Amino acid sequence: MKHEIPAAAAWSAPVRAGRTITLTALADGANASTLIIGADRLDRLNIPDTLKSQMSARIRAGMVLMSDRGLALATVVASGSDWHDCLIGAPPDRLLQLELTKHGFGAADLHGCVHFFSKVRVTDDARASLTFDPDQARAGDSVTLRAEQDLLVFVSTAAHPLSSTEPAPVAVHIETAVQTEIAEPGDPELRAEAVRALELTRELIA
Repeated sequence: MKHEIPAAAAWSAPVRAGRTITLTALADGANASTLIIGADRLDRLNIPDTLKSQMSARIRAGMVLMSDRGLALATVVASGSDWHDCLIGAPPDRLLQLELTKHGFGAADLHGCVHFFSKVRVTDDARASLTFDPDQARAGDSVTLRAEQDLLVFVSTAAHPLSSTEPAPVAVHIETAVQTEIAEPGDPELRAEAVRALELTRELIA
């Protein structure tokens, strides 16, 4: 299935386990704010757990996007960029919220997103300010995720919250072929280490 999301628009679709979904920037400066929820509606993308369990402050190829129950939602299997922002949270526009209502969700279900194609770096100042990199996204850049369970995927093409540029369109391609056997998400050792780190963090909190 192929679909083009216009600039400043939102889109959503179910994605079966084992299928891949590829997002492609159709213009410079594109941003794809992506929200992932398990089809069972219990698992939600958890950005803090995803980052701390894999010792990263950004999303890149090979990383597992984890749920708040410590389960794998999707794996970034390929990316033309080694940096996708996930520190800023949900975009301030209501596009994703309106898209969520189509599936029976409310405002409380709008949680942290991955802003594919966008980069936010820490500035070398006394406040360690976060600065948006306007030259990160280029037309033709793409990122591919593999669903590790049945998912609902939501994408907004609104401009990144820190960007002053105009929004740009993004193409979506969901591979229709479903793998008969779902591979272990990402690098098996990376996933195992991520799960161990998450379990240790929860033990310390408890």
